[in-house]
Amino acid sequence: QRPIMPGVLIIEALAQATGILAFVSGEDKTDGEMFYLVGVDNARFKQPVEPGDQLLLDVQIRRIKRGIGMFTGVARVDDKIVASAELMCARRGINI
Repeated sequence: QRPIMPGVLIIEALAQATGILAFVSGEDKTDGEMFYLVGVDNARFKQPVEPGDQLLLDVQIRRIKRGIGMFTGVARVDDKIVASAELMCARRGINI
């Protein structure tokens, strides 16, 4: 058996990084709002991520308009791309 990090968790990590990036870069920030992942396109997994690997995430804003953000995310291990995806997030109020 060979344990690996599931691809869905890599995508989740990229999605969380896009939410942070969106809130610190630009549009007016309002309390009680957050970015929700609403779409993933062109997800690619190039090699497995194993226990002990250090996963580095790089996300870039393609555009944010009217509360909808388009992002490109890349995950690397030892400077090699292990996964990439285009992510779409929407800024919405938190219903508590």
